[in-house]
Amino acid sequence: MASTSVKCAGNKIDAAIADYIKKTFNLAIGDRTAEEVKIKIGAAVPLEEELSVTIKGRDFIQGLPRSARVSTNEIVKAIDAELKQIIKAIKDVLQETPPELASDIIDQGIIMTGGSSMLRNFPELVYRRTGVKATLAEDALFCVAKGTGIALEHLDVYKKTVLSKK
Repeated sequence: MASTSVKCAGNKIDAAIADYIKKTFNLAIGDRTAEEVKIKIGAAVPLEEELSVTIKGRDFIQGLPRSARVSTNEIVKAIDAELKQIIKAIKDVLQETPPELASDIIDQGIIMTGGSSMLRNFPELVYRRTGVKATLAEDALFCVAKGTGIALEHLDVYKKTVLSKK
């Protein structure tokens, strides 16, 4: 079995958006605003019909409140490095995957979970970069929490499995 985890992927994407806004517009925005931008207009690949949103923050030069308009394809560029890191993690896992499982992955694809996987067109980006079909899990945001709950309900079974592998 092969696995990996990209720590704080969503937070890093939010930070990249805030940093882009800072550098491009000289505007300071908070974490919540950056996350709202990601959710409302963010995408993993450029869109022909861009979305846009007005952001409000504090002007770095004057120190006064100000607003600016930002579009989807600007955000795509802003978060490119973070998405590349996630794609690299997916490729690393695929390269470590046993042949039998790799065959299933080619046939069935992979299921993406977590908040970052919900980024507009992210499954398409995964397919473009890995050649593996990616599908967004039902209730992707809560998969880990639900899975943990199920694991806790069957803790005795998991303990036996873990102990038998040692």
